[in-house]
This record gives sequence, C-alpha cells and structure tokens, in this order.
Amino acid sequence: MEATSETVVITGASGNLGRAVADAFARRGANLVLVARHREALAGHFGDEDPRRLFIAADLAAQEGAKAVADAALARFGRIDVLCNLAGGFRMATVHETSDEAWRFLFDLNVKTVIDMARAVVPPMLAAGHGCIVNVAAYAALRASAGMGAYAASKSAVIRLTEAMSAELRDHGINVNCVLPTTLDTPENRQAMPQADPARWVDPADLAGIIAFLASPAARAIHGAAIPVTGLV
Repeated sequence: MEATSETVVITGASGNLGRAVADAFARRGANLVLVARHREALAGHFGDEDPRRLFIAADLAAQEGAKAVADAALARFGRIDVLCNLAGGFRMATVHETSDEAWRFLFDLNVKTVIDMARAVVPPMLAAGHGCIVNVAAYAALRASAGMGAYAASKSAVIRLTEAMSAELRDHGINVNCVLPTTLDTPENRQAMPQADPARWVDPADLAGIIAFLASPAARAIHGAAIPVTGLV
C-alpha cells in the first residue's frame, strides 16, 4: 500500500448504500475501514479482508465502540482522511403512538452514532490538519410526513450537527457536509413498497458518487451543506 493513500471509514458498510460507497472509494484506491454491527455481514458482502480493507464489528451507539474503530483504523493505516456516517435506522409511527423504545432506537442509530464517531475521529483529523466528514440525513428532515415524526426529527438533528461541526472545523481544514436522500432503490424497499415506482427512487450508486465527491478535493469549498438527492421526484 502507498503511504499517501487516503483512509476512509464507512459506518453501516454492510448495507446497500455502504457497499456502493465502499465501491466508489475503492475505485479511487482508498484504504477502507468497513464498519458494521456484525463482522459476518461484512465478510458476506465483501469477501476477505486484504491489505487495503479492514473489517470492524462495533456498536457505534456506545462511545467505546466508536473509539475502537478509530484506534483500529489508525493502527492499521496510520491516518483517517474521510468519515462517512451511513449507519442509521427507520421506523414509522404516529407521534402519539411512538414508544420510548422507538425514540431511543432512532436517535441512537441516527444521531448518537454521528456524535460518537465525531468524538473518535475528529481529534486525529485535527492533528493531521485535514479531513472530510459526510453524514447521511434524509429529505424527510426538511418536512416530515405522517408517521415519520421520530425519524424526521432524528434526521433533522443530523443536519444541525453537520452545520455545527462545519462551523467548528472548517478553519482547521476539515469539511463537514450531509446528503438528504429520498427513498433508495434497494431490494428491501422494493419488497416493502411493491406498488411504488422504483424508477423515481435514488440508486445507491448515484448517492455514493455524491458522497465520494463531497469527500474529494473538488468539494473543498463546500462546508455545512445539506444536499437533497431526490432521484426523479
């Protein structure tokens, strides 16, 4: 491996979007730190580890899990250049019927994982004097639909965290931005919504390309942006 190769940490790497984002960065020769709750899921999707690919199983809603990811990435590759916060979850319920467990589930997966990874990854980025962080919020964060109050609230928090982190870190050479996708075209979503038109959804590969762009030198002038990615809607 080249000493100058960028190192990219991707949370939620075993999901459809995670695999597309990993492919996008692999094409530009990055070292990949692929993070999921279960190592078996990573091995099932990516095969074996190799000199440029590290698998880590971690609970990112626990601070020690996020720290373990950063420590392993630095031990293996010596640097962290990009963090892609893809880990997240979705549930639907009316606000008055949303249980405490559902609120905790959504805010742990969609918000606390972002905070914990920031605590773990920002210090080495500050020490290096550069870095890129791309968070995944949701288009629903701009205006919630019925049954999506808790989900939209959690994703709205991701936008606010992105803005705050950008204001705090841009003068230190660190770009922080987020993307706001609508429905992704995945096998799971096709099965859950058989009457919908997936041609109007967002291809994970297209969203991955935008995430990779935001983590490239071409996007060095973009700070604190929340970029809608809406397919044909």
